[in-house]
Amino acid sequence: MIKKIATAAIYVSDQEVANRFWEKQVGFEIRRDLSMGAEARWLEMAPPGADSCIVIFPKSMMEDWAERKPSLVFECDDIEETHKSMAERGVQFSHKPKELPWGKFAIFLDPEGNWYGLREIPKSNSQRD
Repeated sequence: MIKKIATAAIYVSDQEVANRFWEKQVGFEIRRDLSMGAEARWLEMAPPGADSCIVIFPKSMMEDWAERKPSLVFECDDIEETHKSMAERGVQFSHKPKELPWGKFAIFLDPEGNWYGLREIPKSNSQRD
């Protein structure tokens, strides 16, 4: 039986730039950093305490990377505070936190121009009415 989502890949031109962005600006930690040869490494990162990780994967090793755009949404306790903290560390937001029918939501960009959702954890445990 599947227990969790282990990783989701993000394809980047420069693993070092991506590593600095996710670690220094977003606040993730490195979970695995393994050599994949002279040109690349297997780099897993996650928010502190999270079970699932993103893999910062080099575009040079995946010829169809353009068809594999990430579509990820991250959850936080307080979207206003998270937005403020990330913006202070230089993270660019295309959409600031806004109340939408499904809850508070924002969108930020990585150095590659990929978009990521940021949502506030719903106040009630019920996800269905």
